[in-house]
Amino acid sequence: MNNKNTVFAHILSRILARTLKAPVALMPAAPIKARLPAMLLIAIAALAACSEPEPPAVAQIPPAISASAIDAQEQTYADFSGLEPGWNAFEPGGDTICSDGSDYSFFVKQGEPDKLMFYLEGGGACWDGANCDPDLQPSYQVNLAATDPANAHGILAFDHPENPFADYTVVYAPYCSADVHLGNSAQTHMAPDIEGHATHEVNIQHRGLANATAAMTWAFEHMLVPRQIFVTGSSAGSIPSPFYAVKLAQYYPRADIVQLGDASGGYRGFANFNPYDVWATDEVVGELAYVSEISADDFSFHQLYIGAAQTRPGIRFASYDNAEDDVQKQFLAMGGTPTESLLPLLETNLNEISEAIPDFRYYVAGGSMHTILLRPDVYSYEVAGVRFVDWLTDLAAGEPVQNVMCVNCALAPEPVQAP
Repeated sequence: MNNKNTVFAHILSRILARTLKAPVALMPAAPIKARLPAMLLIAIAALAACSEPEPPAVAQIPPAISASAIDAQEQTYADFSGLEPGWNAFEPGGDTICSDGSDYSFFVKQGEPDKLMFYLEGGGACWDGANCDPDLQPSYQVNLAATDPANAHGILAFDHPENPFADYTVVYAPYCSADVHLGNSAQTHMAPDIEGHATHEVNIQHRGLANATAAMTWAFEHMLVPRQIFVTGSSAGSIPSPFYAVKLAQYYPRADIVQLGDASGGYRGFANFNPYDVWATDEVVGELAYVSEISADDFSFHQLYIGAAQTRPGIRFASYDNAEDDVQKQFLAMGGTPTESLLPLLETNLNEISEAIPDFRYYVAGGSMHTILLRPDVYSYEVAGVRFVDWLTDLAAGEPVQNVMCVNCALAPEPVQAP
């Protein structure tokens, strides 16, 4: 059997399996006999799809299914069998692992079968013996012992009346790899010899790609044709969100995809380490042609936006930042590029991205807060007369939004209540 027929057989078997299991649908499922004509349409459409060029491969990700195939009988299929109300934890095993060798897991909360949020958790980063040693003051989340998305607020407060994502199915990718979800390496560092602490080896697993891919693959296998996809992340999860938006667009080519990075817009290179060398990030993001041509010395995280937009121009890209974000300034100092004010770096990055992506949009609030999406501030922040939740709601819905920039950027916005 040739490769195309193999792919077709895989696709058809997945579709038939879900059909016979009567998966969740927007409309009540028809009896199996009544669905046989639709199944034939599915088979024909899937076979036709096999003749199209395949998107760049993603490790352990099954082949995409044609949207037209699943849209037979105007139903949107998803397989939510086995999910409990609220958050469900999954341990995928395989190549997934946290930085300290402990098990990785991800979370899923069921919502509508045609709306998907893919959220990448934040939690710092590390690149040498001093900031990677868990016995000292690690600058990252070592494992998932304290991770529980049920404790979050903001866009994960599903009962909030203004939450635009209240009915989304959410795949939450926790973070414990210290590599901004863009690593594929194992490193051995030497911890420093300081008072009360002898030097020793620090072994760390930077497997962010494998971990995030495992969470994303759950969506691929259970949500066949989401029509609206929101890809986002906070802090360390903000940085790779354009890259993972591309991954989702490759698998779901007909979906409306919106990306929002939360609190990473001020990073502009590092002086004392390089993600290519420590995390093998160049191997991870190399399929973005624009990024693949950037040398290790010239690489900066904001370039992922430009590379992602050139690869998948149909995605809607956006960002949120506080103008004097203390955590971003802290990590810039750790990376060897200290700055008294984040705003000049932030403005330079935003201007470069905007020049390359004309419909890129940003919202910049004043003050030093770090991240907004999992905070109650989602519903109370207002800048230049624009409430953040209104801007976010319109962005996710594909409505026009304008760039929002703080006026007195040293001060945090005064909280406002819903009108």
